[in-house]
Amino acid sequence: MDLQVATLAERPDLAPLLDDLLGTWPRFLHHHPLSTLFYTSVAPRHPGFCLVAVERSAPDRPVAKAYSFPVSWAPGHLPPDGHDAAIMTAAGDLFDGRRGRLVVGVEVTVETGWQGRGISRVMVDAMRSNAARHGFATLLIPVRPVHKHREPEVPLAGYAARTRPDGLPADPWLRTHVRAGGQIVGIAPASMTLAAPLADWREWTGLAFDAPGPVRVPEALVPVWCDPSHDSAVYVEPNVWVRHALR
Repeated sequence: MDLQVATLAERPDLAPLLDDLLGTWPRFLHHHPLSTLFYTSVAPRHPGFCLVAVERSAPDRPVAKAYSFPVSWAPGHLPPDGHDAAIMTAAGDLFDGRRGRLVVGVEVTVETGWQGRGISRVMVDAMRSNAARHGFATLLIPVRPVHKHREPEVPLAGYAARTRPDGLPADPWLRTHVRAGGQIVGIAPASMTLAAPLADWREWTGLAFDAPGPVRVPEALVPVWCDPSHDSAVYVEPNVWVRHALR
């Protein structure tokens, strides 16, 4: 495996191909209401912070991508609505002309056929190096632990605190960040919020959504709350704040 990582500022020709790069995000999150704002307004304005990996022998076929962007938060700021707050802040910064004070990373996606080869770590390292190269001292990431969906009823704080005998996090994605130099610094309890009519949830998940209360949805980190009397269900996903100090 011989990978080359570039920014979209360096490889703008690859931008149209990134939507075809499939990872393991659950289907329902593809309908997250801030996705359109991010992919159409925030990400295109920060091509120097959007990273893409290609194999040198096939330089026109992306195998991984990582999205980050500067925000005007103070370095110690950890908003409870982490992922959503980052996108809204970045959009507001662009509108008002505010300068970023740190970089937030919101996505690392590896093509399904390339997973399990350590490429996620390559992309985390690339986000760190890229943010530092732009002069930033902090990379902040609302991390979505990769195995939390197996235990949706377990509080995220307790899950994130689990460690192996070597002291590293038990969750593989959290472990990747810590190995790269990140530090777990808090929980964003309402990092991503998605509310939709029950018909949408039925289409996305194949589940009945016909009884009030929590519904276990595959790949969801916590149960989705179903309210048939109002024909809606709400998913409020917590994430783990990981801070990467870059100098």
